[in-house]
Amino acid sequence: MGDPVPGLSVAGRMVLFDLDGTLVDSAPGIHASVRFAAAALGLPAPTPTQLNAMVGPPLQEGFVDVLGVPAARLDAAVDAYRTHYRAGAMFDVTVFAGIPDLLAALGAAGAVLAVTTSKPEVFARDILAAVGLFDAFASVHGATLDGAVRHKEQVVRLGLEAHPGTRDPVLVGDRAQDVLGARRHGLPCVGAGWGAGDPGELEAAGAAVICASPAEVPGALRSLRPAG
Repeated sequence: MGDPVPGLSVAGRMVLFDLDGTLVDSAPGIHASVRFAAAALGLPAPTPTQLNAMVGPPLQEGFVDVLGVPAARLDAAVDAYRTHYRAGAMFDVTVFAGIPDLLAALGAAGAVLAVTTSKPEVFARDILAAVGLFDAFASVHGATLDGAVRHKEQVVRLGLEAHPGTRDPVLVGDRAQDVLGARRHGLPCVGAGWGAGDPGELEAAGAAVICASPAEVPGALRSLRPAG
């Protein structure tokens, strides 16, 4: 575990990782908190399809676009969700099999790793620490609690600005938002096919390559040849 992958040249390369659905399966806690918020607002119980759609995008957009929460009640929905989430649901997560080995191998090979997530940064840091992944990353970038920063392109920008000396950045993520957010900065996206994305979602969004498991990511990085 943790040995450099033969033939993988990533020294000094920036590899950004999404959190939910990419590093950890956080669906149970997110689903429970969405159901709690819906009940608190007197909304119909979310369907399984709606619950899955809430994993990945900014919370505010999820409530509006997926559950149809009117703008006047959006703050109440977010507050209800976070009340339940902070009470313990945020730690109802499981690290995907193969992720610790992948991070250790990339780190040993000299890659610079960072997290870029639409989840509030304070939650992301606590979750990564709780599951033992925090020290694998040079930095963690996420949304602000007030929602001013929440879109993928915003947190990707923060990650890139934090490490200006790195080369050939790439994003690893499981939803269309990851692909599109990376593209805004000219980055390729390695699709995390093991995550929450719907069938065909990553392909339709234009992921550069899609991996069925974390073990396939080093090969995907080899296939994305450096720009220079």
